[in-house]
Amino acid sequence: MATLGGVDFPDSPTVLDGGLASELRAWGHDMSDHLWSARLLLDEPAALTAAHTAFFEAGATIVTTATYQASFEGFAARGLARDDAERVLRLGVEVAVAARAGFTDGVDRWVAASVGPYGAALADGSEYRGRYGLSVADLVDWHLPRLRVLAGARPDILACETVPDAVEAEALGVALAEVDVPAWITYTVEGDRTRAGQPLDEAFAVAAASPSVTAVGVNCSAPDDIGPAIATARSVTDKPIVVYPNSGESWTGTWSGPSRFSVDLAAQWVAAGARVVGGCCRVTRSDIAALARALSPGGSPHHRRAT
Repeated sequence: MATLGGVDFPDSPTVLDGGLASELRAWGHDMSDHLWSARLLLDEPAALTAAHTAFFEAGATIVTTATYQASFEGFAARGLARDDAERVLRLGVEVAVAARAGFTDGVDRWVAASVGPYGAALADGSEYRGRYGLSVADLVDWHLPRLRVLAGARPDILACETVPDAVEAEALGVALAEVDVPAWITYTVEGDRTRAGQPLDEAFAVAAASPSVTAVGVNCSAPDDIGPAIATARSVTDKPIVVYPNSGESWTGTWSGPSRFSVDLAAQWVAAGARVVGGCCRVTRSDIAALARALSPGGSPHHRRAT
């Protein structure tokens, strides 16, 4: 067994889920709300349990919660008081834990509480630009209350994801020192730089410097950028590497172009040193099933549910 943030993972590569919102959209749910998939925590939490269950059945051993775009400001805009917003944040972890409870096959499965960047809460694409004009202290003050609530729900790990800016990663490292749950930080990148334009080696060094950050990596980035990012991460840290790109399709208000996510590429990422591999936007449940089959020592994923 290998340990990631106090969580014992199998020695074989660990499979993360795919695009939760993409899966929900394929099931007919409207994802246009400013809360994105977190809207279903208010309106239809059972749908989230079903989606998490489906990814577990596909062979993922880690699922990420629907809290990526959830924020106190976003919930306040929907009329929720602070106590109610905290309850809904905790529910994001609870519905994923409920999905895990449906399996009794002895396979260890984990819940990663999604912590989106400040820009995600703005719901205007800022998570792909960074450079918010906020200081590290400002960002610590913004992130810490939400981190405390999510950590209090006791997920296995906090997934601080789609981080566009090394300044925000520094702030997350400071805030994470105040909570008692391990975490990873994954950047969204373009080529060899963060979306905010910082050299990726410097950005990984910032993320890895925090003792509370137990793994680093890349998510919601083009598949072609993942291999070089792994090499860069390995050059600056020996912490485990987590990668979950998007499909590589283009977004211009709608998705277009072919998916470039492939099992062959994922196998290359594992060979290059990635410890946890999955997908983000537009990476489907069938993609994750194929990935789990390819990476499973026995050639097929564990997917038996309790009856």
